[in-house]
Amino acid sequence: MKTRVCRLHGQKDLRIEEIPVEGPAAGEVLVAVGAGGICGSDQHYYSQGGIGVIRVREPIILGHEAAGTVIELGAGVEGLAVGDRVAMNPSHPCGSCKYCRQGMFNHCLEMRFKGSALRMPHEQGLFRDRIAIGAAQCHKVGDGITIGEAACSEPLSVCVHARSKAGDLMGKSVLVTGSGPIGVLCAALAAEAGASEIVVTDLQDVPLAVAAQMGATETINVVTNGDRIKEFSAEKGHFDVCFECTAAEPAIRSAIDALHPCGILVQVGVSGDLPLPINSIVSKEIEIRGTHRFHPEFAEAVSLINSRSIDLRPMITHTFPLEDAKQAIELASDRTAAVKVQLGFAGA
Repeated sequence: MKTRVCRLHGQKDLRIEEIPVEGPAAGEVLVAVGAGGICGSDQHYYSQGGIGVIRVREPIILGHEAAGTVIELGAGVEGLAVGDRVAMNPSHPCGSCKYCRQGMFNHCLEMRFKGSALRMPHEQGLFRDRIAIGAAQCHKVGDGITIGEAACSEPLSVCVHARSKAGDLMGKSVLVTGSGPIGVLCAALAAEAGASEIVVTDLQDVPLAVAAQMGATETINVVTNGDRIKEFSAEKGHFDVCFECTAAEPAIRSAIDALHPCGILVQVGVSGDLPLPINSIVSKEIEIRGTHRFHPEFAEAVSLINSRSIDLRPMITHTFPLEDAKQAIELASDRTAAVKVQLGFAGA
């Protein structure tokens, strides 16, 4: 048996190919993939051939956001059955390094993460019709939940972990800078946590419209209405918490200006080195908290999706068949037109 895969051979050299399907080993299940979401890392690998110092050095199957249907069980698998729809956790910590022993699994020194070019050989990803994967990495999807929603479990997990860094949000005022997939999910989670005010900023109207459907109480296009965000800087700031999802210097500066003294900046977006307004951080006693990936939050994210406590449907703006993967990735990079772009697979 063979499966189609979405494999990147180099910068902008994306090919749909066929490779043999490996049957499920002991403790694994064979999953017919139904949907896979295109992440920023997939876009960088495609358009730039890597992310910063991480380079694509051999052909790599992209994708780490996916869900599908179990079609075969390996020996010893319990708790799953053929026909179960599952969200697949792409994160596989070693369980034995010094950070895993401390329960800091998201900082594992030997992390294996699907669709990552960090290590050699690369960790092959989830954009394929069939994949054998550990049963422990599969979480059941509830009835009535679309396979596309289930495929958003991974980015939602990232944001659930980010929310845990912010503390109790009940009744708090929250700023979200950037309304890409991560930004709109942070807004939705802030609303689910009881935040009283959720202001989302961006440079484009299309993602802001999605943010408005997912929990934002106000959206601000900082290009056409830049004075509005400046109003929140009066009297040393307004917001209790900011989820900074852009890693852009102007957005970080505006966030620090808009946070009131002792406010919390959760830095979700990633980038290279950036200058920071240290005087403002010190004088206002701003707390900056980093957030990296997830571990137990994946199960929590699937639970939130299954209960529709978080409704992800507004953020899935486009779905393409696998054979149109190049077009899909290029559209995903166009923030004037799309938020979350997904691929559909044979298991849909």
